[in-house]
Amino acid sequence: MTRWNQTQIILRARSRGVHLITDEVLGHLPELHSFRVGLAHFFLQHTSASLAINESYDPDVRGDLERHLNILAPERAPHYAHTLEGPDDMPAHIKAVLIGAGVTVPITDGRLNLGSWQGLYLCEHRDRSGPRRLVVTLWGEIV
Repeated sequence: MTRWNQTQIILRARSRGVHLITDEVLGHLPELHSFRVGLAHFFLQHTSASLAINESYDPDVRGDLERHLNILAPERAPHYAHTLEGPDDMPAHIKAVLIGAGVTVPITDGRLNLGSWQGLYLCEHRDRSGPRRLVVTLWGEIV
């Protein structure tokens, strides 16, 4: 039998940076265990943060990513016209476009079929943000 499930998760506010959120997200998805095979789609409803999958073991990776993103989209660039919401806002929009707002992960035997060292990242691009909304859609064959 095929089933759809959709959940909105409110992620706690975080400081600027790249944050591993896999465990927090899984804590809000007890129904994941009922899927034998399927897909989990994660969509972040924001324009100044992004979602990614990457290294879950070494926290240096997250720090290096944050530092490199700040080089790619620096604050106070003279060509920015959108500056009303502060110097971190336009760079946050650029970073969000580069990384994206959604990822899809296969579901196998009731769990996310991530690679051995992969985890779900919230990339927070603003200095001060509030909670972030994540929509999770599960689709697949249930047990």
